[in-house]
Amino acid sequence: MDRYIFIIVLLACVLRAVRCYSSGKVTGACDNMTPQHKKGAQQSPAPFSVTTDRFSFKEGDEIIVKLLAASTPFTGFMLQAREVGGSSPLGSFTVTSGEAQPLTCNGLPNSAISHTSSSPKSSIQGIWRAPTSGNLNSIQFSASFVKDYSTFWVGVRSSPVTYNIAAAPPASSTSITSTASSSSEVSNSSTGCDSTKVCFSQPLNCDPGVSPDCYFLSAMTSLGDTAIQLEMTGPSDGYIAIGFSDDQRMGNDDIYICGRDSGGLIQLQHAFSTGRKTPEILPLGNVSDVKSSVNNSIISCSFTTRNPISTQRSGGSSSLYYLMIVHGPSNNGKIGPHTGTFISDTKVDISSPQIVTSEKEPPIIKAHGSLMLIAWMTTGSLGMIIARYLKGVAKGKHYFGKDVWFLVHVFLMTLTVAATIIAFILAFSEVGGWSGGVHPVLGCIVMILAFFQPIGAMFRCGPHHHLRFLFNWSHALNAVAIKGLAVAAIFTGLSYFSTSEDSWLLKVMGGFVGWEATMYILLEFHMRWKRNGPEP
Repeated sequence: MDRYIFIIVLLACVLRAVRCYSSGKVTGACDNMTPQHKKGAQQSPAPFSVTTDRFSFKEGDEIIVKLLAASTPFTGFMLQAREVGGSSPLGSFTVTSGEAQPLTCNGLPNSAISHTSSSPKSSIQGIWRAPTSGNLNSIQFSASFVKDYSTFWVGVRSSPVTYNIAAAPPASSTSITSTASSSSEVSNSSTGCDSTKVCFSQPLNCDPGVSPDCYFLSAMTSLGDTAIQLEMTGPSDGYIAIGFSDDQRMGNDDIYICGRDSGGLIQLQHAFSTGRKTPEILPLGNVSDVKSSVNNSIISCSFTTRNPISTQRSGGSSSLYYLMIVHGPSNNGKIGPHTGTFISDTKVDISSPQIVTSEKEPPIIKAHGSLMLIAWMTTGSLGMIIARYLKGVAKGKHYFGKDVWFLVHVFLMTLTVAATIIAFILAFSEVGGWSGGVHPVLGCIVMILAFFQPIGAMFRCGPHHHLRFLFNWSHALNAVAIKGLAVAAIFTGLSYFSTSEDSWLLKVMGGFVGWEATMYILLEFHMRWKRNGPEP
């Protein structure tokens, strides 16, 4: 009997301990903020972040603090404010939801907050109030995040919040908006590139003060200061954005967006991308000196940020990043898929002034473009010319019971359709999804029409059938439609490659198309002249 009582008491103690941790009453962890799980904290970058709505404070100020999950929710947390480098909590918290509760740490009421249950959470907000007296210094908000019993992170910190007796008012939690309509508000310039700041532009070495088609990003740092002065400008009807990434693909990127809000004014937003989806808008954080303008559809923003560049939603130590510039449309203040993307060809240290060059197109994309050029500017064109104008060549000669012109036409068009299919597969395998813009739309239409063109030809009626004219017209019109759409797709694709200010690549393609159109016209006149001329 005593043994059963002992077991019941033991289970009750264990259950009480478990219940205590899941309810967030973790005052025993106030000093080191480490969950008492008999496991070690994770050393990898945390998939969580701590953000604030201001970068300076004074006595009695309130700061909104948010705990955010990138993709994986957290089940438990603990948050404190501490002096930079300190180990004791400061100030007091007020919670704004039932998922958080205040704790008393080191005898200070409400000096920390924690979870109230083990339910999954993606966002927690608390309001911290600074002490009204005492010797205050700059602070950081420090948090611990628990994913499950054996997986947790300790010491995930916000950017420092500077103590300033004349502290600036808090920044907007999502954006700063300017009513400026003149480009004089933002003086983006290539002056100082390679000497005092990092510059990345498209076309290379363009000057935004001179060229209206220049997409431009500059970054400048000061010795001993964490602040980064950023500028961005470029033509767009919706937005332009700059990003910092660990690779040359979209996803896990720290982004600043300069674009139109629902009222048409220019706003600055801080965001984090999690893949080929609309980026998650974050609190603007420690950003100041924001200027923005729009003039003749040229959007510009300049600002100073003290937010750490974070590609993993945590304060990483890397100082090398790929730079990105993207632009695209927006609707009612929400950004749409980007229609243009420029990525640096190497990782860049933004504290080292230099001129950054663009990423060279991946070989698979070059192969895609080459195959489409071969298909619709060479083999496809020759196949159409033979079927339309050269049926009389080698007249009377047959192979396998078919006219020579027909066999050559089928061979060339088979190569054309095969090259189109391969190019289509290569593009989607490289991009990994829908890239947005008109080019993929045109490409898909071309692929569909080209796929069904030979299928329709296989089921055509006989040459002397009374409905044969329906096949002849549909086959010809579909071929002309494919040709026109393919040429349009090639032009839009080449615009991604064209990096020079004089757009010579597009001009060469235009000359090629013009020469081919001239040849078609001459061949058509020649055929009609022979048809209507006197018999030899």
